[in-house]
Amino acid sequence: MAVFGAIGTALSAAALMIGVTPAQAASFAAQPDTQIAVFMVPLTLLVLVLLFEVARFAWRAPLPAQAPARPRRRPDWSAADKGATSP
Repeated sequence: MAVFGAIGTALSAAALMIGVTPAQAASFAAQPDTQIAVFMVPLTLLVLVLLFEVARFAWRAPLPAQAPARPRRRPDWSAADKGATSP
């Protein structure tokens, strides 16, 4: 995962050194298909990485046991012995 971050950082730094600005990149992506691809490719990669991490966590070790249910306790304001009268 750190490799992807390093690659992304290097590409961003290279684009800034070359002089590519977001405005220039936006004019390059004037076609609707290009705009959709620019949005969907990173989103799809993010979802795939998330699925990979969930599968890696699930297959690495058994899932932790759930905590036992806490006993239900009546709140103090609902106690019948407070002496409150009903209207």
